[in-house]
Amino acid sequence: MQRRDRGIAQSLGLPLTKRVKESRVLLVGAGGIGCEVLKNLVCCGFGSLPSNYGTNGTEESAANARKPGIVVIDLDTIDLSNLNRQFLFRKQHIKKPKAYVAKETASHFNPSVNIDAQHASIFDTKYDVEFFEGFDLVFNALDNLAARRHVNKMCLAADVPLIESGTTGFNGQVQAIKKGATECYDCNPKPVQKSFPICTIRSTPSQPIHCIVWAKSYLFPELFGTSEEDSADVAVTEGDNAEEVAKLKEEADALKTIRGIMGKSEFAQEVFNKVFHDDIERLRGMTEMWQSRRPPQSLKFEELVAEIEGGDTTERGQSLVMQDQATWSLHDNLTVFSYSLGILSNRNQAGETVLEFDKDDKDTLDFVTSAANLRSYIFGIPLHSEWEIKQMAGNIIPAIATSNALTASLCVLEAFKIMRGVGFEQKGVSGLAINNGTTATSHTTVNGKEEGVLGGAKMNLVDLLREKFGYEELSIQADIGIIYDPDLEDNLEKSLTEYVKAGNSFLTIVDDGDEAKVDLVLSASIQSEAIIETGVLELVPERISLPSKPKAVPETNGHASTAAESSQTATNANAKRKREAEEEVGSAKKRARATDEEVHVIEDDGAILLDD
Repeated sequence: MQRRDRGIAQSLGLPLTKRVKESRVLLVGAGGIGCEVLKNLVCCGFGSLPSNYGTNGTEESAANARKPGIVVIDLDTIDLSNLNRQFLFRKQHIKKPKAYVAKETASHFNPSVNIDAQHASIFDTKYDVEFFEGFDLVFNALDNLAARRHVNKMCLAADVPLIESGTTGFNGQVQAIKKGATECYDCNPKPVQKSFPICTIRSTPSQPIHCIVWAKSYLFPELFGTSEEDSADVAVTEGDNAEEVAKLKEEADALKTIRGIMGKSEFAQEVFNKVFHDDIERLRGMTEMWQSRRPPQSLKFEELVAEIEGGDTTERGQSLVMQDQATWSLHDNLTVFSYSLGILSNRNQAGETVLEFDKDDKDTLDFVTSAANLRSYIFGIPLHSEWEIKQMAGNIIPAIATSNALTASLCVLEAFKIMRGVGFEQKGVSGLAINNGTTATSHTTVNGKEEGVLGGAKMNLVDLLREKFGYEELSIQADIGIIYDPDLEDNLEKSLTEYVKAGNSFLTIVDDGDEAKVDLVLSASIQSEAIIETGVLELVPERISLPSKPKAVPETNGHASTAAESSQTATNANAKRKREAEEEVGSAKKRARATDEEVHVIEDDGAILLDD
C-alpha cells in the first residue's frame, strides 16, 4: 500500500477503501463544483486500480470487465470568469475544453487514477441507459435544470445511485438519490424563471430590473435579434390592458422599420428619439396612468449631444466602456449608447445578422447597460454601474469558492455512505423507484418495426398498460409532449419509434382516473433480436406495483395537511375542474349553434369559465 493510501485506509477501513479503488464513477460537469469533486475523488483514490483489474488476461474478460476509473463529461470551455473559483484551470487554459484540462491537472494529484475526459453533451444519444449502467456511482455538478432532470431519469432507469449538488451564493445542497430508497430530483417542484407583465416592462417600470429586462428582452432583440414575442422574460398577462398591448405592438413594428437604416450615420439618433422621446411622449399623453405616480420625462438626442463638450461620442464612448464599475451620468450613458450601437451595427453589417445578448459579450452588455440607465433616468429610477447591471441581466448569483469546496466535500462523504450501504437499504419495492409517492420508473423494450404502435391489433401499448396496471383513464407523454390521452387518439396507429429512441428517451404514463396511481416513467432499453423477431412489446421488470398518489389529510384538531399533499390534491382538483369545464364549453357551443347566441370563453388560471 502506498504511503498516500494509509491515511485513507485508516479512516475508511480496508473493505471500503478497496471498493473505492475498484469503483467506476461518472462526473457530469467540470465547473465550480465539478473541479472540487474531481479533486476529492482523485485524492481519495476512486478508480485507481489498474485498468485491467478483474480480468484474467483474455480479450473476452477484458471486454466484459467494468474498468475502474472516473469519467468526466462537460460541454463547456474555460472562460476568464471561471478562474476565481475553478482551481484546476489557469489563464493559459482559456478557451480549452474544461473536461480535458480538468483531467490533465487532476492527474498530477494521483497519477494512478484512471480518468477519461469527454468534451460532449450529456444529452448525446451515445450516453444511453446501457452507458449509465456501467457505473457504480454518478455525480451531478451541473448548472441547469434540464440536464439535472435528464441525468436523474437516466440514473433511475439504470438503477445507479446519483449524488446531486448545487450552490447559490453562500448556500449549498447535496442530495443522494438511490432507486427504491430515496426521493428523486423531480419529486419536489423547482422554481420557474421569473417573467414580468408586458405593460409593466414597456409602460410603467418602477424597478431597475424592469428597465434592464426592457433593454435586454425588447430593445436589443428588436434591433439585432428576434422579436420580444419569443422572450421568456416578458409575458402578456391577464392584468395587461389589451388596447395598450396593441399600441406596444405598433411601437415594435415601427422599430423594425428603423432597423432598415442600420449602418447609416443617423441610425443612433433615430433609435434614440424613437424609444426615449416619441414612445415616452405617447405614454405621457395617457394622463390616467400618472395620477398617482411621477410621469416619465422624455429625452431628445440633439439636445443632449449639444451639451456634450466637443460633441464627439465615439472616442468618449470608447473610454467610458472601460469604466465598468462606475455609475455613468446621463450624458455618459447617451455616449455609450451611441458608441455601442455603432459597434453592434458594424457586426451586423459584417455578417452577424442575428445577435443575442450575452453578459460576457462586452458590446451587447454596453448597449443594454446604457439603454437601461437611460430608461431608468426617464422614469426616475436610480442608475447602476455596468458591473451591477451585468449581475442582474445575467441572473448572476455570485459563486463562492468556499461554498463549492464544502459542497463537493459533502458529495464525497455521501459517496462513502452509499458505497458502504449505510442508510440506503432497499424498502421492499421490487426494484422500482417509488420517489416520494409521485413517480415510479421502469424499462420498456420497443420494437423497431411498424407493429410497435401505440394502438392497433399487434402491439397496443395503451391496452398493455391498462391490462398490467388497471388504468381507467391514462395519458402518455413523450419528450415532444402528450402523444395520447382519451381525447387524442390520432397517434394510435403510429410507430413508437417516432417518439422514443432506444436507450435515451422516456415515456411518462399519467393516471387520470379518480384513484390515481403514481406516474410511471418508461425508458426505452436496447432492442434484442428476440423482441424484433417476435414483435412483442415488453415491460421490464415483469412485476411492477404502482401505489396510489397520496391524498390530502383533512385538517383535524388544528393540524393541516402537508404542503406536498395539498399541492397534489390541488393538482388533481384543477385537472378534474378543467375536464368538467371543457365539457361545459362543448355543451355551451352546441347550445350556441342551436340558438345563434354568442358564447364568450375566458381563461382563468388554467380553467375555462363561461361568461353568461
